Amino acid sequence: MKILVINGPNLNFLGIREKSIYGNQDYDYLLNMIAEKGAQTGSTIEVFQSNHEGAIIDRIQDAYFDGTEGIVINPGAYTHYSYAIHDALASVHMPKIEIHISDITKREEFRKVSVTRPACDGQIYGKGLEGYLLAIDEVIKLASK
Repeated sequence: MKILVINGPNLNFLGIREKSIYGNQDYDYLLNMIAEKGAQTGSTIEVFQSNHEGAIIDRIQDAYFDGTEGIVINPGAYTHYSYAIHDALASVHMPKIEIHISDITKREEFRKVSVTRPACDGQIYGKGLEGYLLAIDEVIKLASK
């Protein structure tokens, strides 16, 4: 199975930014976790990160043509206001799971609203980096139906 993991703005700063919220593990640690999950599941998992909304939209659209079978996305702050990313996600018909490292329901009011969630098949939040592994499992499960 070919899975695309998309990380939005500032996720490349894991282990640097707000450690009390996002933990001490850095972005390379996350990449290694995802690579191990790919090996365990026999999946090809590409990870894409950008701080730019248009680049994220372009990658979602490219996924439609490149054989991607499922998407895990952490849109970062774009979660709360990017209708453009919502529309891109809604355009590609494959399993999509939104992931958030922190529990967005227990943070600032604006973080409780996700405009991208309705374009996805599910949402996982508050599980730390392990949430990515859960999201990958969910995408695999949904794709096998």
